[in-house]
Amino acid sequence: MAAMVADMIDVAFALEGEALPREHRYELAGALQEALPWLGSEARAGVHRLKLVASGDGADALVSPRTRLTLRVPRGRADAADALTGAELSLGGRRVRAGRARRRELLPHGTLYAPLVAADGPDEAQFLAAVQLALEALGVRAQPVCGRWQSAEGGRLVGCSLMLSGLERDQSLLLLQQGLGPHRRLGCGLFIPHRSAAAVGTPA
Repeated sequence: MAAMVADMIDVAFALEGEALPREHRYELAGALQEALPWLGSEARAGVHRLKLVASGDGADALVSPRTRLTLRVPRGRADAADALTGAELSLGGRRVRAGRARRRELLPHGTLYAPLVAADGPDEAQFLAAVQLALEALGVRAQPVCGRWQSAEGGRLVGCSLMLSGLERDQSLLLLQQGLGPHRRLGCGLFIPHRSAAAVGTPA
């Protein structure tokens, strides 16, 4: 069987810095828009959540050697995204520097997981109904499992983690490229392959 190649790709940058505010999604989106002005014109482009380490200070979280700033962009924009290498980003008074870019192909998997899918409110039945309608619009058949409800950015973002299982390869690749729901550049609605249902409750 021929390999399936996505027209979207992840571009990941190591981050150099000490700490960032726990609530940093809007500041990060703004800083990236300034550094990469074309980013806002790409409807499917997104920014994966930053994996930070909890600290004793409730307002901040630590940047670890494993922290990556990862953009999901059209393949044709991957070279343009490389321009972020070496850029300094200021988020809530804290500064980080983007290291060298690495490309990561989107690989289809029978089970996909999104740490946070945005919702209109904390009503699980309403949320799952909206997810089902979105899947049907894409022509995707999957079993959704709603995870932990979350409120982020001072309540400006509400949603929950979501697992979709039973996906065919072509439908899995479609979801990796399209995502679900709004606010891609705030880290919402972006899927990654996952092998364990246990991760559904992981906070975003």
